Formats: sequence, C-alpha cells, structure tokens
Amino acid sequence: MDTHAPATTVDLLDPARIRAHAADGLAALLVDAVDGGASLGFLAPLEPAEAARWWQSVADEAERGVRDVWAAHGPDGEVLGVITLVRTDKANGRHRGEIARLIVHRAARGHGLGAALLAAAEAHAAGEGLTLLVLDTQTDSPAERLYRKADWTPAGTIPDFAADPTGTLRPTTLYYKRLP
Repeated sequence: MDTHAPATTVDLLDPARIRAHAADGLAALLVDAVDGGASLGFLAPLEPAEAARWWQSVADEAERGVRDVWAAHGPDGEVLGVITLVRTDKANGRHRGEIARLIVHRAARGHGLGAALLAAAEAHAAGEGLTLLVLDTQTDSPAERLYRKADWTPAGTIPDFAADPTGTLRPTTLYYKRLP
C-alpha cells in the first residue's frame, strides 16, 4: 500500500464489486481498523474470514437497496477507505439515513480520505432526497474531529454504549446533520 499518495477516486460500489472485494481489500481494511482500535462492532482479533462474511452481508443489503457503499481507491486501485449509508424501511423515517461505517486504513490517514468519503455519502444522500443523517462514534475518538469539522452536531453521549475491540465498554456520542 502506498501510504503517501491520496486516493485518486471515490466511487459507489455495486453489490457485485462489494462481493468481489469482500475477501481481500474490504476485509483487510476492516481487520486493520479493528486491530487499530476502531470501535466498529467487532472484537479483536478480527479474523479475515469473519470480516469477509460481514462484507458479503453488506453486499446483500446493497442488493436490497438498504445500504450504499463508497470506496476510496489509491493510485494502484487498492481500497484505502470506505463509508456506508444505511436507509430505514420505516415509513416515518424515509427522510433520514445513517452513516454506519467510515473506515480509513491506518497507513492512509491524514490525506483527507475520511472527509472525501463523508462528502460523497452526504452529497448522494441529499441527491436521494434525504434531509437528515445520523451516526454514532466512540466518544473522544479521532473520528469526532472529522465529524465536527464537517459540521455534524453532537446530540448527546451514552455511557458504556459499546465495547471497543478489547472488550472494554466505552461511551458513544450521537451526531446528526441536516442536509439541504
């Protein structure tokens, strides 16, 4: 992985491309994030096979139109980051979506990939008519700086909401953003 070059493209992955990259680039990205301490719903050590299975389930959700996935690719086509947007099927919530995962490989951080991925998901959501986005992230994590810089509003903190990769309970901060 070239750690000095920023992503050259951010694109929406269709279900077939998610499946094609599930066992390699996407699984490796998820394993790297969990091994690095990111609270993404998994405990460390995360086995690559488990990460690949999760991405296969994401492809199924994409096929059903429930989840969209964007990937940031480096100059050589390697997956450097991803973001997912999940829509609700509830009639009273069709105006909103949830940023459910934002992952940037540890070796590729600091090049604006997180901001580019977040901007792509926000633009797509607005284009789809969504007017509100929500997300949650571990309190005091580096991700909080990104969300605040991108004009997300903190809505509150819940103590002991989720276990980090080591199994330690951590607080989670909820954020929202109104879209034009």
